[in-house]
Amino acid sequence: MVHGTGRQIRRATAAEGAGESGLAKLIELHALNSFGDMLITVALASTIFFSVPTGEARGRVAAYLLITMAPFALLAPVIGPLLDRLPHGRRAAMAMSMLARAVLAWTMAGTVATGGIALYPEALGVLVASKAYGVVRSVVVPRLLPPQLSLVKANSRVTLAGLMATMVAAGVGGVLHLIGPGWPLRGAFLVFVIGTVMAFHLPHKVDSAKGELRADLHADEHHPHHPHHLPHLYKEPQPPPGKASLRTVGPSVILALRAVSALRWLVGFMVMFLAFLLRDDPVGGVPATVSLGIIAAAAGIGNALGSVFGSWLRTRGSEATVTAMLLLATVAASAAALWYSLLTVALLALAAGVAASLGKLALDALIQRDVPEAVRTSAFARSETVLQLSWVVGGALGILLPLDGALGLSVAAGVVGLVLLWTVRSLFKVGLRGPAARPRVA
Repeated sequence: MVHGTGRQIRRATAAEGAGESGLAKLIELHALNSFGDMLITVALASTIFFSVPTGEARGRVAAYLLITMAPFALLAPVIGPLLDRLPHGRRAAMAMSMLARAVLAWTMAGTVATGGIALYPEALGVLVASKAYGVVRSVVVPRLLPPQLSLVKANSRVTLAGLMATMVAAGVGGVLHLIGPGWPLRGAFLVFVIGTVMAFHLPHKVDSAKGELRADLHADEHHPHHPHHLPHLYKEPQPPPGKASLRTVGPSVILALRAVSALRWLVGFMVMFLAFLLRDDPVGGVPATVSLGIIAAAAGIGNALGSVFGSWLRTRGSEATVTAMLLLATVAASAAALWYSLLTVALLALAAGVAASLGKLALDALIQRDVPEAVRTSAFARSETVLQLSWVVGGALGILLPLDGALGLSVAAGVVGLVLLWTVRSLFKVGLRGPAARPRVA
């Protein structure tokens, strides 16, 4: 049965030319990456969050954010530019991110039971390595794209594989935790060791960097390198080899990046705020573990649905898509704030999952459409860093706010609503364009 299941999974990942192009290997590697990250999350959550009273847990999670997220906020902007300097070593960079997490997971297995201060810098290392992997993965996908697939659909497949692996890992991590608090981390060690080897089995074209330059996240519509001026771009003399130049990415990409950052902020806020709120004051009289499980399941389903719906972006304007996702999140957050109940909060989690997942795919499509090939890799790297920092800011606010459901969700609705108004205003200026064309990868 296991052999047959493995064959079915391999057949699914290799469909539509993904096996020949090498995309299937990236899908499998990303699933393994998500599996290992989830095992570490289970181990940390059981130690920092579930094993102590709510008041002490808030202090521990606040300390976790302060010691891990604050340095990460300083390191994250460096990750993209640093990886820009390693265009010929992407497989090695992904392998090193796996190996670093393997070593840290094994080290954390000895300290997780006590929850001592040493756990926090180790968690910071895991976080940085994980985000570095995420940035490299984003820029690798276009180079492994088969002729039969669009970039949006390929990203949907990779994301969906990661979500499925995460759900399986949550159950496996729970079982391993019953054996001992360090066992999920030992399992993660094994997973990341396998991932280290798998990273080097990606095709050699992953390390190709022909024609790539750096991108500046700037929305000057009249810049000579804006997409509307692409013919002019390719007629101009190119910079000397080895000297990367900063190019504008265009207003549509900035519009989408701002919108998706707000959605990531909302997800980070909800993770931290609802985790403590429902534990301290379960909604509707439902036990805390049950309500948390329902909301986590709703968020997971929403993420999966967003990935499945990603292929629709081929026939719809991506600017309109991210705006619609902001509207969906604003309406859901407003409804949850006005009629606070387990049903409305679960619907908010579902809507936020769909919006964040589908919005990210729309952003990828806009980078594919509007950013010239010469700077597309750098644009992916830098946009990913911005999104990760948005999650951190949302999570920090979720911890700082008082545990009042209506208040917290009203704040969330207000923030997302303001960004929605900003996005609609920008949308009228930018206008809508056609569906994304296939990327031209050297």
